Amino acid sequence: MARQALASRVARIMGRVLGRTGRRKGAPSPGQPRLAAYPGDFTGIPKISYEPNPGNGKVADPGEIVWAWVPFEEDHSQGKDRPVLVIGRDGPLLLALPLTSKDHERDAVQEAAAGRHWADIGSGTWDHLGRASEVRVDRILRLDPAGVRRQGAVLDEGRFSQVAAAVRAAR
Repeated sequence: MARQALASRVARIMGRVLGRTGRRKGAPSPGQPRLAAYPGDFTGIPKISYEPNPGNGKVADPGEIVWAWVPFEEDHSQGKDRPVLVIGRDGPLLLALPLTSKDHERDAVQEAAAGRHWADIGSGTWDHLGRASEVRVDRILRLDPAGVRRQGAVLDEGRFSQVAAAVRAAR
């Protein structure tokens, strides 16, 4: 019995270290579509538009929250799957903002000192646990539309407008 408990404990620890899928945290899922090399974050002032059309198949539109591979800021060769809010386009690429369920109000001073700014967007169907979310407004991702795997929700126009204003203020 002690041997079985030890094996179970080791499996739980390894699950945390490797991620529940048995792969190294930050590594892409097998067959996960994404660009060969991340083209870099968007700089400048984006053209932000609200054009959700969730019924148009696999194409994500501005105003929609979708799931995509998001490269880490410090190392673009690694990242994680997370929800993003699409805010516009840069040629063939989508412009998107990363979401988190972490509450950054507690560490707002530290986040601002590091140049990270967040806007509350509340909860929605993009989070299966119904947690409130925040969107990072100072980092605009450029994503290949083929890397978008599923739609989470459409953000209502009022909240989208608040996010757009926060993005412009952060520029």
